[in-house]
Formats: sequence, C-alpha cells, structure tokens
Amino acid sequence: MYQPKPADTSHVQLPRELEALMEQIARNVHENWSAGRLAEGWTYGAVRDDEKKTTPCLVPYDELPEEEKDYDRTTAAQTLKLILALGYRIEKGEQSE
Repeated sequence: MYQPKPADTSHVQLPRELEALMEQIARNVHENWSAGRLAEGWTYGAVRDDEKKTTPCLVPYDELPEEEKDYDRTTAAQTLKLILALGYRIEKGEQSE
C-alpha cells in the first residue's frame, strides 16, 4: 500500500515577506486547477457531482470558501518551505511582463 512520504519541512518557518507570495501562488494553484477542470469538461454546480462533472469550486479564487483557499494555501506554503529546506533563497527581483 502506498505510504506518502512528503519532505519534512516542519523546521522551516516562512518569513513574513513571503506571505504575499504564498497567497499569489495559492491563487495561481486554483487558476491552474480550474483551467484543468474546464478543459476536462467540468462546469460550475452547486454541489460536486463526479458523474455530471460539476463542482462549486469553479469560481474565482476570491469567491472560494476559506477552507478551499486554505487547501491551496497549504500547497503553496509547503512548496515554498521545501524550496527553502533544500537551501534555495527566494528573492524578489524586477517583475517581468
């Protein structure tokens, strides 16, 4: 049986200056998820129905319930923590268009 073994990032504390980046990543995670669902034929529906391919989460990030946003934030935070745990530094440079 599959036993997930995510990298241990419990020792990593995200610096406060990365909180805005984490939120941007979370928003982008949702946008990518939504684009994938739409490409697979999913549509908005008040309740999730795998057979009908409907989900209430096909809305803009700002309209998601907090528990759904928290799922995306956790993904973003764990990604950032892994980057830092692996010894990389995250620095803001000039933004490209």
